[in-house]
Amino acid sequence: MAKSRTKAWSAVAAVTGAVLTVAAAPGRPAELPGSLERAAAGPARDAAVTLLVARAVDGGRAGADGWCEAGAFRTGRCGDWREQRVLATAHGAGTVLRDPALARTETLPTDAGGPLEIALARAEAGSLTDVTVQDGHGRHLAGALAPGGGHWRNTEPLRAGEGYTVRVGAQDGDGTPVGVTLAFRTSPPADGGRLTAEFGPRPGTYGAGEIVTAALSHPVPAEDADARARVEQALQVSSQPHVEGAWHWVDDATLHFRPRTYWPAHTVVRVRSGLDGVELGDHGYGGPSEPLEFTVADRIEAVTDSAAHEMTVRRNGRVIRTIPVTTGKAGFLTRSGIKVVLGKEAKVRMRGDTVGIQKGTKEFYDLPVLYATRVTWSGEYVHAAPWSVEAQGEENVSHGCTGMSTEDAAWFYETVREGDIVEVVNSGGEKMPPFDNGFGDWNMDWSAWLSGSALPPATPDPTPLTPARLHPTT
Repeated sequence: MAKSRTKAWSAVAAVTGAVLTVAAAPGRPAELPGSLERAAAGPARDAAVTLLVARAVDGGRAGADGWCEAGAFRTGRCGDWREQRVLATAHGAGTVLRDPALARTETLPTDAGGPLEIALARAEAGSLTDVTVQDGHGRHLAGALAPGGGHWRNTEPLRAGEGYTVRVGAQDGDGTPVGVTLAFRTSPPADGGRLTAEFGPRPGTYGAGEIVTAALSHPVPAEDADARARVEQALQVSSQPHVEGAWHWVDDATLHFRPRTYWPAHTVVRVRSGLDGVELGDHGYGGPSEPLEFTVADRIEAVTDSAAHEMTVRRNGRVIRTIPVTTGKAGFLTRSGIKVVLGKEAKVRMRGDTVGIQKGTKEFYDLPVLYATRVTWSGEYVHAAPWSVEAQGEENVSHGCTGMSTEDAAWFYETVREGDIVEVVNSGGEKMPPFDNGFGDWNMDWSAWLSGSALPPATPDPTPLTPARLHPTT
């Protein structure tokens, strides 16, 4: 029996992170420094495991190869590392042992750029059973246990300027449960601008085709795939009801989010950023961003068949109006594809020279137009066209817009809202681009959309890690 106790006491776990304080189990005071030596010298009353805790202090960085390997936690081997010894017992109490080398480093904050890893040096002497890491805001740090409980590592980065509580559960060589609660704090972000996100649209009610946008305060180039992945992972979109959706990088500083199919009617969409304090490599740290919430109204879809000269408007799948229209004639063919209502103007002045038609030519126009619903930034509208009523439903005579009677245009203007879907088919015109002229995002198929994400596709891992429980057992 003495032999098994000695084996239990010599089990070692390595923790990559900063452990600043060690707490006792509820109702039991923490042991004082040096108690391990006293316990080892006298009768062993509790099963216990000694944890070796190492951290990258402020100014230290992980090695160039990324994660530091267990067993390389000596100062100088993996950045600016410091070590502590912690005792995990059957009562859940722990002790920071006396170590002169630690006297001046125990209060140094952790570098958020370093990894957090807990590994048993001698798997035969026991195993980790549960690791829970939670910040001061109640957010859990994702991580995973390897099969057999040999080690645990975080699967998302630490946040700068944040306090963390770590609860480690393990068992000794005899299978007796032991545990310890640790605490550490990461260093604040470096001075300078922090990366934030401004979300769109504004709070309000929108159509089923509305696109969520995120404008970053600083660009993150495609070459920095890791930073992009961290940014994207931190931008969180939730909805009620739940939908399948994804972010797509439009450029270095802009992301769009859309569901796989249009938003269901009456969905509530919430967007928030988890960037605050996230380390982003050469791009510094993330900062706080204002959250967004908006709702989706009835699903309005207006589909114009240019060949039939007719628009069909549906609300939640039911046809509510059929409208005779005229669309772009030869040389001015209306763009085909799906567009989204960008805004509405009760009266707008339309001039040919704003779309490249020279003044003085026969195609030039300068007209006051009523009930104009915009669908592209370049000037394509659905609007009243009383001058072409005779052609509406019969032929296409416009310069690219969709024209209809004043009565129908007024009805359409009052019926639709920003985010509603306007689709044109059989026009012969060029395809609506996804991003540079409004919201043409819906013209990309789902596989193409996902290819613009910085996160890897969700595919089954043939040798998956066993996920660590996110909540401590009590």
